[in-house]
Amino acid sequence: MKRQPTKKAKMILCTLTALLSILIIWTIWGNTALTVNTITISNSRIPTSFSGFKIAQVSDLHNAEFGENNARLLKLLSKNEPDIIVITGDLIDAQHTNIDIALNFVKEAIQIAPVYYVTGNHEASLSQYDRLKDGLESVGVSVLDDRVVELERDGEKITLIGLSDPDFTVKGDVFGEVPAMINTKLEKLTNMENSYTILLSHRPELFESYVSSGIDLILCGHAHGGQFRLPFIGGLIAPNQGLFPKYDAGVFSDHNTHMIVSRGLGNSIIPFRFNNRPEIVLVELCAEQ
Repeated sequence: MKRQPTKKAKMILCTLTALLSILIIWTIWGNTALTVNTITISNSRIPTSFSGFKIAQVSDLHNAEFGENNARLLKLLSKNEPDIIVITGDLIDAQHTNIDIALNFVKEAIQIAPVYYVTGNHEASLSQYDRLKDGLESVGVSVLDDRVVELERDGEKITLIGLSDPDFTVKGDVFGEVPAMINTKLEKLTNMENSYTILLSHRPELFESYVSSGIDLILCGHAHGGQFRLPFIGGLIAPNQGLFPKYDAGVFSDHNTHMIVSRGLGNSIIPFRFNNRPEIVLVELCAEQ
């Protein structure tokens, strides 16, 4: 005779089913519910005229769309009224590339504020990168492939540097040559008057190189917030950092250098994130007296 489940067993099963359903719904919501993380950076080297200057950082979009034609993402960017928008790599995804989606997004973003862009490792794996770059530049995006620009406000200036992703030059970094290469690049790019310097670079794991080059502020992505964020622990895994990455998300400081790592917006090889909402980072500069 087949044994029937007890009332207690049925209650446990129903509870577990309900909890699993809630977890699934919460995870789906957490992969689409955009958030803005506002970070204030104070420094005596920031010119007075740049106090209150707002930088919206978009990172690791990976061809994702938030609303039709990224309407929700663009609305959130517009609402926060940035002075500039910076894209710190992986605008597209090398595994399922759609350049039109990327270009449609930037065409609208540049109507909100000037857009500055640096590449990520996915662009380095893209055979159509030249088409992407041409498309970005044709709509007015400043592509900073190892380039420097100066931003001016009321006669005062800050310096914006963009690094091309290391994968364009060295694939895999088997022999650990990437930090030396980055140091050499930055030595050339920072050879200018002593202004407040902001670096756009996809890679947070190169923080020591940025510090040694005397950069004031770095904006990075790549780590996806550690993909799965655990309470009291942080991110679980990140590219080029492995398990429990040191530079997963948020602000990291060493002496006078600060690095902000965005959790990013999209996903790639791992198709979902957990406890890790997609974010726009809004950086507000504050001049210390």
